[in-house]
Amino acid sequence: MIKVENLSKSYGPVEAVKSLSFEVNDGEIVGFLGANGAGKSTTLKVMTGFLSPTSGNVYVDNLNIFDHEHEIQKKIGYLPELNPLYVDMKVFDLLKFHASVRGMNDKHFKTALERVVHDCGLSGVIHRNVGDCSKGYKQRIGLAAAMIHDPEILILDEPVTGLDPNQIVEIRQLIKQLGKEKLVIMSSHILQEIQATVDKIIIINNGELVAEGSSDELIASAQGLAQLKLELTGATEDGIQEMKAFIPSVSIHSINSNDNSSLVTLEYEYTSDPRKDIFDYAVKSQWSILEMSQSKTNLEDVFRSLTQKGDQGNA
Repeated sequence: MIKVENLSKSYGPVEAVKSLSFEVNDGEIVGFLGANGAGKSTTLKVMTGFLSPTSGNVYVDNLNIFDHEHEIQKKIGYLPELNPLYVDMKVFDLLKFHASVRGMNDKHFKTALERVVHDCGLSGVIHRNVGDCSKGYKQRIGLAAAMIHDPEILILDEPVTGLDPNQIVEIRQLIKQLGKEKLVIMSSHILQEIQATVDKIIIINNGELVAEGSSDELIASAQGLAQLKLELTGATEDGIQEMKAFIPSVSIHSINSNDNSSLVTLEYEYTSDPRKDIFDYAVKSQWSILEMSQSKTNLEDVFRSLTQKGDQGNA
C-alpha cells in the first residue's frame, strides 16, 4: 500500500530524514517510533503530501507523491500531533467544514457523519462546542475529521499524547477497531501503547531506519543475557560462588550480603531456564529463597539501545 523509497528531507543545512526506505502493507497497524528529533513527524508529513521531499519518493497504491499528490491525499486521513481544531465551532459544524473541504455534497456528508459519529463515539457531543469537550473527545473529533472522507489510510501523529489512562484505552480500542478496515500508521512515545496496539514497528534514529518488525521480532533480535534476582537466607558468599560449578549455565553478576540475607543477580542465556536447578541447589545447600524474579528485554530496552546512539537532529 505504501512504499517509502530513499526519502530525504532537509531544512537548510539540517538533514532531518536521510535516505529512508520501508514498506507498509494493507491491513496493518504500524507503530512509527523514534526519539524527539528523529524525523518521525517530518516523514509523516511528507507521506501525506504536506511537505515535499528533498529527494527520494513516496508511493501510495503505486502513485508517486510528486505526480499524484491530490490523488494520494484523497486516500489518506491525517491527524497531526497538535490536532488543530476550531474550538469555537460545534462538533457538527467542524465535521461539515472538513467534509466541504473534501468536496463532499450534503447527501454524502449525511452518510459520512453517521459513520464517523458511530465509529468515534461522538453522539453525546455532536452539538457541543469543540472547546467544551474533554481532551479525549477532542482526539476523537480529530480522528472523525480525518476519517470523514472514508480514507483507506490513517496517519496518526501522537494520537494519545496528553490523555489520561482511561482515555488512552478508549483511543487504543478505537484504533484497533479502525485497523480492521484501514491501514493505520501511528507514532507515539508511549511504548506500552504501541506494543498493545500495533502489528508492526518501524524505528528511526537521526532520520535513518534502525529497525523494523513485530514487537516480538525486535525483542528477540536484541536479546542478550537474561537476569535472575535472588534474595537468599542461610547462604554464604563462598557457597554462592560454588553454585557455578553445579549450574554452569549461569554466571554471577553481583552479590550483596548483610547479616540476614544475600541479594544475588545471576545471568544466563535466554535459551536456558536455570530456575529449577537453582531451587534444587538451594534446597540441597539448606538455603531459603525469599524471592526469585526474572528480568528480560522489553520494547523499552530495544528502543533505548537503538535511539541513544549519536546526537539527535531536528525534525
